[in-house]
This record gives sequence, structure tokens and C-alpha cells, in this order.
Amino acid sequence: MTFNWKKPVLAAAVAAFAAVPALAQEMTLKLGHLANEDNPWHLASVKFAEEVAARTEGRIAVEVFPNESLGKEIDLINGMQLGTVDMTITGESLQNWAPMAALLAVPYAYKSIEHMDEVASGDIGNQIEAQIIANAQIRPIGYFARGPRNLTSNRPITTPDDLAGLKMRVPNVPLFIDVWSALGAAPGPMAFSEVFTSLQNGTIEAQENPLALIRSASFNEVQSHVNLTEHVRSWIYLTIAESTWAKLSEADQEAVLAAAAVAQEYERGLFEQSVADDRAYLEENGMTFVEVDGAAFAAKAKDAVLSNVSDEIRPIVEGLFAE
Repeated sequence: MTFNWKKPVLAAAVAAFAAVPALAQEMTLKLGHLANEDNPWHLASVKFAEEVAARTEGRIAVEVFPNESLGKEIDLINGMQLGTVDMTITGESLQNWAPMAALLAVPYAYKSIEHMDEVASGDIGNQIEAQIIANAQIRPIGYFARGPRNLTSNRPITTPDDLAGLKMRVPNVPLFIDVWSALGAAPGPMAFSEVFTSLQNGTIEAQENPLALIRSASFNEVQSHVNLTEHVRSWIYLTIAESTWAKLSEADQEAVLAAAAVAQEYERGLFEQSVADDRAYLEENGMTFVEVDGAAFAAKAKDAVLSNVSDEIRPIVEGLFAE
């Protein structure tokens, strides 16, 4: 499945749903996710709901539940498998069922957002989606971008050599710890709630996160530089339970896919604007943005990345590094 919808395809989808009798049974789909009401994922979910209603003449409604109000991510996935939840937004958490979902967030696997899009909408993306459908009984119908992770510090860092001994916080993920150790830093896991104070008192010297989180956590108050390592680029899927999908007519499936394509494009515009807004805010509030030697970082991280991925996806990751 790809999501590079063209006008003729959209026109066919519209024609298909228009042919469905107006008196068809009504259906309400519950879409729960973890983001807040201001997040592009939520706004795109609302857009999706509007598009579904329009394309099915109101026969199918989508109710959107932000802020984990319908449950946490894993709970929603389990609910979709049990038939109590219809839809969610989820990503690499699906590797608990489908190992290939780990490809959604592999450090240095994607050199740009365009490269990521090529993979997500190409053959590798199709393989990931097929495995998710087969193993998790959940169907990806579109995907949203996630902000790349960047390193903040109190001095510029342009090459791996500049990392020597840098005390930094990373999530409690072995892959992250091993990669930053290989790059020369001194990483350690820490609860996110402790990061600001630890940066403030010097317990750690650096941390890494997307710009949106750097901004919302006010790290500009305790860090002076954003080093554009962009070491993790990733995407996340808009998904529907396979049991719910099977209840839809072929025409309504086409309508839902068309709505997802619109929501995907809409989210991308919001995402790009939010990244630009976050950078402008952080610069206005004293942070200096630093370009880095991305190729040098990727080359030094490669072995650590490959040793941490499963045998099933290692050949694919090797190929991505070689591109």
C-alpha cells in the first residue's frame, strides 16, 4: 500500500462512495491517541474524521479521543485486537508483534525527510505494513511525520570528536545508550521529569529530543545550543483494526483510504510549520542552532546500530546506511 494518491484515484474513490445507498447502516469509529489537542496528529485526526464523514455522506462517523482519554497506546492496540477500539496512532510499539516496525525509528537510517518518505511509501514500507496486518491484526492506512531528535548542549558540537565524555541523558533504550557511547559521549538513562533540574545543576551536560519537546520543556533556559544531529527520523501510523476494516464495504474502504491520504498531507503541512515555529521560538529565546557533520556521525554510529537491531531487519538497515 502506498499513499501517493493522484487525482484520478481520488476521483474514483469519490465515485465509489457516492454509489453507496444513502440508507446504509451507520457506523461510528473510535480513534484514540496520546497527543494533546494542539498537536498536528490530533488536528490531522480531526481532519480525517471530517473527510470520512464527507466521503460517506455522514454514514460513517469518527470520534477522536486525544490525551490518552481512551487509553494508553498499548491498551489501545490491545483494544483494537479485541474489537473494542477501532483506530489509533501508533508506531514502533508495534514491534512487539511485528519486528519490522522497529524500522520506523532506527538512528541514522534516514538521511532526510524525503529519504524517509521514499522508504515509508515504498517497498520497505509495504513490507512493514503487511507484517503489522498479519501479526497484529491492525492496518496502517496513512502515516504522520515525527520531529527529528536533536542534541542540546552548552557548547557547539559539530563532529563526534566534540562529544568526548559528554554527560548526557538518553531514554532507557539500549539502542540509544549504545549508539551515543559509540559516538564518544557518556550517556545515561534518566526519567524525563528529572532532565531540566539535572541540566540546571550540572549533573548532566546535554540531552536529545525533538524541537517541540525542547521548547515545551523550556530547555532553552538551561541549554545554549541545538546541534542538528537529526539522529532519529521517524514516522508513525494512522491505523484501523483489521476487524473494523473487514466490516467496511469496498467503497467505504476506498473512502477511508482517501480520507487518510488527505489527513496525511494535512499533517505534513502542520508538521513543517511547527518545526519552523519551534526553531524560531528557540532562537528568539537564546539558543544557537549548529550544523553538524551528519555523515561522520552516521559512520561512527553504524556498527552500534547494526548490533542492536534484530537479524530480520539488519540487512534492510545495512542497505539504508549504504544509500
